[in-house]
Amino acid sequence: MKIQMLVGLAGNEYSLAPGDEREFPQAEAVRLIDAGFAKLVADGAVPHPQPVSSERRGKKGKAYVVSDESDHGGDD
Repeated sequence: MKIQMLVGLAGNEYSLAPGDEREFPQAEAVRLIDAGFAKLVADGAVPHPQPVSSERRGKKGKAYVVSDESDHGGDD
C-alpha cells in the first residue's frame, strides 16, 4: 500500500522525510495512517482490520506505533 509521510520516520531499511512516498505492507501502512503519521496515496478506501483501542494510546491520544523492524540495539 503506497502512503505519503506527514512526519519523518526512519527504520533499518529506510529514512523518510515528510512528503516522501513509499510502499508498505498493508498492516504497517494502516497503523501509520491511523496514528496520523501518513496518508494514503493510491485511490481507494483505507481498510481498518482492527481499531486501535484506547489502552494503546499515548497521553496525547495518538496511537503507539512500533515498527516490526528492530536490531534490538536499545537500552533494554
